[in-house]
Amino acid sequence: MFKFDDTICAPATPVGAGAISIIRVSGPDALKVADKIIRFRNGFALSSEGYTLKYGTVPDVDEVLVSIFRAPNSYTGEDSVEISCHASAYIVSRIMELLIAAGAHSAEPGEFTRRAFVNGKMDLAQAEAVADVIAAGSEAAHKVAFNQLRGKYSSELKALRDQLVQLASLMELELDFSEEEVEFADRNRLRSLLDEASAHVQRLCDSFRAGNAIKSGVPVAIVGAVNSGKSTLLNALLGEDRAIVSDIPGTTRDTVEEVLTLGGVQFRFIDTAGIREASDTIEKIGIERSLQSLQKAEIVLGVLDGLAPVSEIRKACNEILGNVSPSQTLILLLNKIDAAPRDLADELGVPVLDISAKTGVGLDTLRERIAADYASAAVSGNATLVTNLRHFEALSRARNDLSAVRSGLDSGTPTDLLAEDLRSAIRELGSIFGEIAPDEVLGSIFSKFCIGK
Repeated sequence: MFKFDDTICAPATPVGAGAISIIRVSGPDALKVADKIIRFRNGFALSSEGYTLKYGTVPDVDEVLVSIFRAPNSYTGEDSVEISCHASAYIVSRIMELLIAAGAHSAEPGEFTRRAFVNGKMDLAQAEAVADVIAAGSEAAHKVAFNQLRGKYSSELKALRDQLVQLASLMELELDFSEEEVEFADRNRLRSLLDEASAHVQRLCDSFRAGNAIKSGVPVAIVGAVNSGKSTLLNALLGEDRAIVSDIPGTTRDTVEEVLTLGGVQFRFIDTAGIREASDTIEKIGIERSLQSLQKAEIVLGVLDGLAPVSEIRKACNEILGNVSPSQTLILLLNKIDAAPRDLADELGVPVLDISAKTGVGLDTLRERIAADYASAAVSGNATLVTNLRHFEALSRARNDLSAVRSGLDSGTPTDLLAEDLRSAIRELGSIFGEIAPDEVLGSIFSKFCIGK
């Protein structure tokens, strides 16, 4: 159970990872605790103004620089200090011991950010974006998370929620005068506003697939028949020998995954076992995993062996097409054109990109095509993308509630029932930015944060 009337401390940086470590202290007695363990060259923390940097020593431990923040102008909204010391495991541990002996206690995961949320420094969606900013592994993931941290996403949701509140108020007014059978809300106007709101929520729901992929890394499955050059292609894209390459069919027995950033977006390339009739149990398992990876991929690179007979290439092409869904992006590649240039697009009936994984021909064009759909939307930062599963689920429930209200208007459902569905949609949107957030929800969210954040 979190308490917010005490003082907490924790390392805010990994110990031993650099020259300097930072220890955070926050709470009503943060400045007093700092004065108890640090001898400042001039004055005391308690008598200092906010946004002050002071030099001092922790006797027999280290020389430190202390950043002082006064409530409410701090990350948590409380009095806070950040102690910069040398990045020694012993020094950090010893300072933590002294802080705890002076009256602070070790912070729980995410407790600093949770206090910032409770003290109104940020809403819940912004607080969750803090963890996403820290974890961002690409420019696109950082931009999406940073936009959420700055409040653009929350502002959009709050404006949408306010629109629904206005609708609900009209319905509630009708209920107050139900005995007089007064109708305050024009039904056609209600339908129009509901359609706008529903379309907005649907757009946000639809953005989750791309948003979640950008946040976690867009999965790209490299599939095809054995010996078509899948592993050679992965190595060529990475610029290193990551996957085993051999003329022996069936060399790749399991999926091999590597990360590559293209156009500011992180992609997770998955080299899979060749799809064919398995010759043994281990290869069968590898092929099953290949098909699973293919189904989960946002982008599928279908590699065709340009040296094989046309009938075999057509068969391999149909095998790939039969396992790709309309929601996935498929790029068919005719490999090994350095050894046998040929134009098979007309014979296959589908567009193919000619490449040579061995010599690099066509790979720049392939990289551009892979990055195109994601880089333009995410790196520009113009579109709002939903990246959080909790938010997506709440938006989906709100969408269903709005659909029920819309259907109810058409079928003449009583106003009190319509109002309840509308209130439910409002609650779902409010839960995203923390207007209604039970303790168990907050506990689940902040438990995923690192100590010190």
